[in-house]
Amino acid sequence: MKSLLRITAIAAITTVSAFGAGSGSAVPAEQPAVKEKSAAVKPVVKEESPAVGAYNEGVKLMQNKRFAQAQPKFEQAIKLDPDFAEAYNNLAFVLRKQGSANFSKSLAYYNKAIELKPKLAEAYMYRGVLYTQMGRKGDAQADLATLKKLNGPL
Repeated sequence: MKSLLRITAIAAITTVSAFGAGSGSAVPAEQPAVKEKSAAVKPVVKEESPAVGAYNEGVKLMQNKRFAQAQPKFEQAIKLDPDFAEAYNNLAFVLRKQGSANFSKSLAYYNKAIELKPKLAEAYMYRGVLYTQMGRKGDAQADLATLKKLNGPL
């Protein structure tokens, strides 16, 4: 049992360093190309929403391990789009990285991310890491089992 938890923790730590943390950047959708009178084709890019912009700023800060600075960006993204599961996931991540005093808030945000998007594999992975840090081995193992079903390579 201890071996499984150690493997889970090592896998999670390795994944964080290999792939970065949390959910990735949100990319705004592009509109189809539009022809102008000169017959030149010019792509028109849909302006990204304020929630996506704040989220992407948070991701950049998070990737640079500036967790405290990333936190208000994810909070802003959630305020602008209360159904933004990836923003809840990343907010939970940066809170967890700021220390054990934030574990209960972090858990609530992981749970919200999963509630909004039950197939968000990263939320199960990082919540499992949090459960391990909190000494909740059974919960960590349950998240690991769910993660394997959703995304074995993670």
